[in-house]
Amino acid sequence: MQLHWDIFCRVIDNYGDIGVCWRLARQLAAEHGRHVRLWVDDLASLYPLCPMLDIKEPAQSHQGVQICHWTENAVFPSPADVIIEAFACEIPPAYLQAMALCERKPCWINLEYLTAEPWAEACHGMASPHPALPLTKYFFFPGFTASSGGLLREARLLSDRDQRAAANLESNRLEISLFCYDTAPVGELLSALAQSEMAVTCHVLQGKPLAAVNTHLAGRGPWQLGKALIKPIPFMPIDDYDRLLWRCDINFVRGEDSFVRAQWTGKPFVWQIYPQDDDAHLIKLEAFLDRYCRGMAADEEAAIRRLFMAWNTGRGVESAWLNFIGKREFFTAYTADWANRLASIPDMATTLVNFCAHKV
Repeated sequence: MQLHWDIFCRVIDNYGDIGVCWRLARQLAAEHGRHVRLWVDDLASLYPLCPMLDIKEPAQSHQGVQICHWTENAVFPSPADVIIEAFACEIPPAYLQAMALCERKPCWINLEYLTAEPWAEACHGMASPHPALPLTKYFFFPGFTASSGGLLREARLLSDRDQRAAANLESNRLEISLFCYDTAPVGELLSALAQSEMAVTCHVLQGKPLAAVNTHLAGRGPWQLGKALIKPIPFMPIDDYDRLLWRCDINFVRGEDSFVRAQWTGKPFVWQIYPQDDDAHLIKLEAFLDRYCRGMAADEEAAIRRLFMAWNTGRGVESAWLNFIGKREFFTAYTADWANRLASIPDMATTLVNFCAHKV
């Protein structure tokens, strides 16, 4: 059994990279009994997700995970049995040299970003021998099929979701959560919500989502636009955020971590993908839509593609939203079925544990 695991994470996208690593570390410790050290270069970015963290402490333990501040001068203990290099962050040279000196070589994993593009499945598990050291790195791709590394999903996630849903009271108010980059075309969305014939509450998280709203609405909120209440809410730890997603009828999400969590709600969602140069992100967006829409009727497929593209290009959000919202009942049932299909494949942490066990 590979008991000791080191996960290295450099924070690039605020909460996306560290959100995935923190969830993975917690699950490996809680459900697989692994001793996990999470090395992160920016403790301040982890703090909102894990508020019990003391960002001045270089080493501390929370929820079964040892959290270590990865600085230029950090002193590393002996290498673990499994080393996760999250999102090609490149582990420290001194640590790499220590790995090469181990009599029993550690299992070295490059955890890649999530993509639905078909090439990722072909590359999942691919080995890459180090050019100079007696080490081999394996590429691990999360994904949406059994041919990939799967998605993060804790053992109790869906039962906790269903239990919380059963306790919720029926409401005639449409609840929306808004988590986006500050480049999102929020103005058109607000205009569309203001035309709503039913009561709406849009929960806007602090940070970039609220900054995007503040470019269109003066003051600190909340704001009433027709029947729509636009309500700022604090940024929250990951478990509280899950509960917000479960409670809402439609979730706007971004990046990777919240994108995956929204799918586990079984509720309609709108994804703002992390923007890349030359619009490369739109290829990834289309790849996901190809997979998500497979088998969907033509009118509904056109509606969801139109809304996702509008939200990511900033063109035509208002009309795309109004078209989408008229089909909300369909998308609620469809996404619940989509979540069930995703849940039929092994979760990412379990797949990773099994993958590493066969690489010793």
